[in-house]
Amino acid sequence: MTMIRKDWSRRRFLQKSSAAALAAMAAGAPLPALLSGCTAKRPESSADTVILLWMAGGMAHTETFDPKRYTPFEAGMEADRVLSTFPSVPTALDGIRFSEGLSSIGQVLDRGTLIRSYVAADLGHILHTRHQYHWHTCYEPPQSVLAPHIGAWIAREKGPMNPVIPAFIDIGQRFTVGEAEELKAFHTAGFLGSEFGPFMIPDPSVGLERVHPPLGMDITRFERRNRLYKELVDNSPMGEHGSDYQRESLIRSMEQSYRLLKSPEAEAFDLTRESRASYDMYNTGKFGLGCLMAKRLAERGARFISVTTEYEPFMGFDTHENGHTRMADMKKLIDAPVAQLVRDLEQSGRLDRTLIILASEFSRDMMVEGRPDLKVQEQVRQPDILTELKHYGMHRHFTDGSSVLMFGGGIRKGHVHGKTADERPCKTIENPVRVDQLHQTVYQALGIPPDLNYEVEGRPFYSTPDGKGQAIREILI
Repeated sequence: MTMIRKDWSRRRFLQKSSAAALAAMAAGAPLPALLSGCTAKRPESSADTVILLWMAGGMAHTETFDPKRYTPFEAGMEADRVLSTFPSVPTALDGIRFSEGLSSIGQVLDRGTLIRSYVAADLGHILHTRHQYHWHTCYEPPQSVLAPHIGAWIAREKGPMNPVIPAFIDIGQRFTVGEAEELKAFHTAGFLGSEFGPFMIPDPSVGLERVHPPLGMDITRFERRNRLYKELVDNSPMGEHGSDYQRESLIRSMEQSYRLLKSPEAEAFDLTRESRASYDMYNTGKFGLGCLMAKRLAERGARFISVTTEYEPFMGFDTHENGHTRMADMKKLIDAPVAQLVRDLEQSGRLDRTLIILASEFSRDMMVEGRPDLKVQEQVRQPDILTELKHYGMHRHFTDGSSVLMFGGGIRKGHVHGKTADERPCKTIENPVRVDQLHQTVYQALGIPPDLNYEVEGRPFYSTPDGKGQAIREILI
């Protein structure tokens, strides 16, 4: 199977919204000839919109939302003494503390639930994109079927609230970084079809450019190219662009992009329309502006919006060294905009119907790679004695305990779920939560039935593996 050539400088506005889906189709994986959904009664919904705030790279729970004993840096100290490299600060909940640098998020904790017991899957040798694939699709890679992103399931099952605004929008991730092809593998609607895939906004500060035709291309020229592109897909040989279903879905995605291009609703992507005070409140960088765009898009009817700190190997939360100083910088990026997003949606009356999730693929520890009872190959040289500040921080991957925050959309307020040990290994010791439970909790809040499935290659493919995902009822209202 071949894919239409991409020229990112000037060509094809459509490819900006469906590049990941096209890449997935070009990979040669099997595509469905027939789709048939379940007939289960749909539960009552408590949410209309989901905003996923993705802390890409492995956010250490002991340095963020589940702090342990603080040990300040001293040259010559034993590494095993260090559980947290920041002191803790109070939150809006009595007795619950966050790591220093997250005070703003801590002050809105009474609006949501803190999960302190997420356990990542055992996927062997730790690779970030494999765990990210698992988190976003609920399926362990590799798969013989193109597994849809959770946002694609939601776009398919709930449909658009606003026929002009894309139902699934992804903000902040580029595909020009390391492991780009692996990232594309889960930024897709898979077998559900291109129309349910993500509309990609790599940089929210220039989000309007992703909606308008490329600079120098007038609308007439764009319409002509769009028409020729549709004819190319319509007339291409069978199988060149997937099954009949996939070809029709690709055409529908083109039509959706064209509707957005022609609509005044496109101004939702223009952050210059925000007041200076609002813009400055969110402007901690690309992630902060992504949160501002998420607020605007939620107000205008997007179904699923993902905002990421962006995964790029050895950058951001992927702290293989200088963990303490890097974490301090990351907190400055996320603290104010996350809290402001919660407050703004609450003030506008939308928080009760908007489900906000803050999560990461796994956590980190200074000493343990993987989990205590199933260690995997070491990937970081962490000395037992810390002689330099760059050694001070959580540099190894840890999968046996992590934190997730959830706000709004039917989630309990002021609740803490699960617990990790206070001493190393700081693993989950109460109410472990798996990714299929998180997914099913989201689906239940949206009124999507637990046995949702489609027939692919003659067998059912469920939204959670085998349809066995169970919602975390303790955190739902």
